[in-house]
Amino acid sequence: MSLIHVNNLTKHFKVLNRREGLSGAFRDLFSGDYRTVKAVDGISFDIEAGEIVGYIGPNGAGKSTTIKMMTGILKPSAGEITINGHVPFENRIRQAQIMGVVFGQRTQLWWDLPVIESFKILKEIYKVDQKTFDEHMGMFNDLVDLKALYSQQVRALSLGQRMLCDITASFLHNPQIVFLDEPTIGLDISVKAKIRTIIKELNRTRNTTIILTTHDLGDVEALTQRIIIIDKGKKLYDGDTHKVNMLFGAFRTLKVQINDFNDGTLAALKSKLTERFGTDNHMLIAQTEEFWTDITFDQALTPLSDVLNCVMGNFNVFDVRIVEISMEDVVQRIYDGALS
Repeated sequence: MSLIHVNNLTKHFKVLNRREGLSGAFRDLFSGDYRTVKAVDGISFDIEAGEIVGYIGPNGAGKSTTIKMMTGILKPSAGEITINGHVPFENRIRQAQIMGVVFGQRTQLWWDLPVIESFKILKEIYKVDQKTFDEHMGMFNDLVDLKALYSQQVRALSLGQRMLCDITASFLHNPQIVFLDEPTIGLDISVKAKIRTIIKELNRTRNTTIILTTHDLGDVEALTQRIIIIDKGKKLYDGDTHKVNMLFGAFRTLKVQINDFNDGTLAALKSKLTERFGTDNHMLIAQTEEFWTDITFDQALTPLSDVLNCVMGNFNVFDVRIVEISMEDVVQRIYDGALS
């Protein structure tokens, strides 16, 4: 039997259709006008012990809801889910012993205590013996020099330092499964590298199964061999990460800020780029922010320098940025048949 078994998993929420204003809020007290939100809608997959799986999708896709059901925080509306042969929500205490969880910006450490005291409290909660505790802390010190943070209050840590400590805490009791929900959000490159080192080493040495949700495709490429992509509660893709990297690894988004941008500028930009590069390079052009326009393209088909020269040769460009393709663009291209 697979370590994690999910079959036709579904979670629906009833949400009140609220009215505006004070009178609307009063009327809502007696309203029966609800709508059903399908956060997770019939997802199935199996994960074996020792896998690192990227579980990704755009905001609101249903990733965190799925994780909360796998950890037993939420009860499914329908479907089947078992972790190590047990239903998570039926015995959360037993399941907590084999799981570790990091939820992005939410810490499991005690805000006013020094870091080492939080680790000691978790040691007692999970009944970790002193020898195992010392071995684990020694390994984390060797990997990321964690000892330098022991005496600092959690509230005094930077975001990157706190995430390193939170990930350490999630692995402290040697769980079989660790759920990492956006563990590198808002972090700089050096801290991301440390976190990736921890994840890969613990998976290698302890055969820990890791479920990773992230918007950073760099995390997915560096850590996972398998990827599950969901959107609007439904599974779009479950397979080899390499295939996704082959299709989307060369994509970049050129963000341009054009002076005197008006209603006709976007149409003119699309026309110029289509005239210059045609329609076979799957280029996407959209105004995503008030002052920025995104041009997403495949560098394997169209060199970045050519796109930049075309834009700057025809428009008064004030500023430019280059970023990796966004998760939303990946999902859109999957809908367009890129992984068919």
